[in-house]
Amino acid sequence: MRYFTTTRFVAAALLATVCLALIPADALSAKRSAAKRTSAKVKQTNNIPYADTKNARQTLDVMVPKTPAAKALPVIVYVHGGAWKTGSKSAGRARLQPLVASGNYAGVSVGYRLSGEAAWPAQIYDCKAAIRWVRANAVKHGFDPDRIAVWGSSAGGHLAAMLGTSGGHKMVEGKLGPNTKVSSKVQCVVDFFGPTDLLKLAGPTGNMPQSPLYQLFGGPFNKNLAKVRTANPINYVSKSDPPFLIVHGTNDPLVPISQSKLLDAALARVKVSSTLVTVNGGGHGKGFGKDVTETVTRFFDHHLRKTPTKWADHTIKAQ
Repeated sequence: MRYFTTTRFVAAALLATVCLALIPADALSAKRSAAKRTSAKVKQTNNIPYADTKNARQTLDVMVPKTPAAKALPVIVYVHGGAWKTGSKSAGRARLQPLVASGNYAGVSVGYRLSGEAAWPAQIYDCKAAIRWVRANAVKHGFDPDRIAVWGSSAGGHLAAMLGTSGGHKMVEGKLGPNTKVSSKVQCVVDFFGPTDLLKLAGPTGNMPQSPLYQLFGGPFNKNLAKVRTANPINYVSKSDPPFLIVHGTNDPLVPISQSKLLDAALARVKVSSTLVTVNGGGHGKGFGKDVTETVTRFFDHHLRKTPTKWADHTIKAQ
């Protein structure tokens, strides 16, 4: 399958609701208790503006450990998914809190303008402004400005990959916020099943008004090809890019795994460190169990905390 459809996104949401209903109450209670214990170790400040606007979408949440392991911690910035038209930075809290609770990391979950409000390149302008804010406010929040990672899923994976490959490209930098002279480069990237070449992904639905891609570019795909090219992470790949960890399920019905393989191969051609983890039997974020979580943690530890691990492409069974 080479394109998004609204029907599939709705079906995925309904399936998630059904699965949640089937989880035993005691299991849900245990998960909530574990989350509460984790959050008790984390200090969280929500809805901080990063672009000097009053737009609630242009805000971020900061998470720091109550007992930090160092004065200046590496930062993991999370970008949420939702086909660029839905979703919230609240999704990043569950991803980031366990890492922050360890005392080894700070976390930042970023909101950005959705396609119903603003067309591309507003989304990457917002994410770049958020990274600049993180770096500019490092001392205030106990961040290490030289150790910033970005992590995203689906549409957020696309934006994370864009942040990784387009560092220094003025065309997609934007001029939002007070920190325009601060770098928006990141030191490593975790991309969960993000689109990487929208020209190959779109298919005929890119020209239909209900398509996420039509909405992202503010009109028919075939009439916005120049703009589309600026949104392809693969078009910016260079030897100066940071290390990537790319994770994708073999049975993803929304973003085919070929999208991740394209980016992994492009990075390998210019000798940028890239590891592709295939989740055998995994869907669009489904089946990503503890092995994936542990791999992500090791990746951050390796690149942000100098805890060496050998990296090679490998397959994990869906859990």
